[in-house]
Amino acid sequence: MEIALESNGFFMGIEYLATFCCGMVGGLAAVRKGYDVFAILVTTWLTALGGGIIRDVLLGALPPAGVSDKGLVVTALLAAVAVAVIHPEINKLKWSMLSLDALALGLYAVNGTSKAMMCHMSGTTAVFLGMFTALGGGLIRDMLINEVPMVIRDRHWYAVPSAVGCVLTVLVCKGVNLGVVSFAAEVVLDVLIVALMVGMRLISVIFDIQLPGALVRHNTYLPSEAKYLKRPVIHPDRDDDDTDRDGRQ
Repeated sequence: MEIALESNGFFMGIEYLATFCCGMVGGLAAVRKGYDVFAILVTTWLTALGGGIIRDVLLGALPPAGVSDKGLVVTALLAAVAVAVIHPEINKLKWSMLSLDALALGLYAVNGTSKAMMCHMSGTTAVFLGMFTALGGGLIRDMLINEVPMVIRDRHWYAVPSAVGCVLTVLVCKGVNLGVVSFAAEVVLDVLIVALMVGMRLISVIFDIQLPGALVRHNTYLPSEAKYLKRPVIHPDRDDDDTDRDGRQ
């Protein structure tokens, strides 16, 4: 059984492009920190392939594709060389890099989830592994260069599109397993899922749509506060007739 988005040369080319661009995003972060070439190389490689390495290790698919797939490794290394040389130009291509990063996010999420389903994982496990594939590289990059991870720092839709894409991919894979969805339909649906994820990410940035934070409150309600009515203490030997004329005990 093969992954739908890896079924032909076109989608493989898209995956290599996503790996290259995702690697450049990671390498650019190292350049901004003023790190040397080796640090740029390591950061680029881990950003581009770190999520897939996490996925393969958890699936027991060893050695991981991030070290065994020569094409992906060479692509990541070329991205490191490119960002070390043309980082001023790359730094100015904000929207282009954002779009390609969103494309990489979508492709990694769909491919990671599909690979987990191929290994007979449950739907929940596949969703988590797909998200690890999509978000793991950026998480490793940010921890490596001592930054707050993007998945936490960016209040725009970043993890949300990957979660939505992974859930939809699980549904498509289950449809394929049941014989309801053909292979050709799977390819089309996977492409639509990637497009949905890219659209969600870009729309959230363009229109500044952010996830809400904690509920803003100014009052606290604790059981120990005086505003709560205290329960009366009723003594078992109390005499209801033992009251004075004012109605007090």
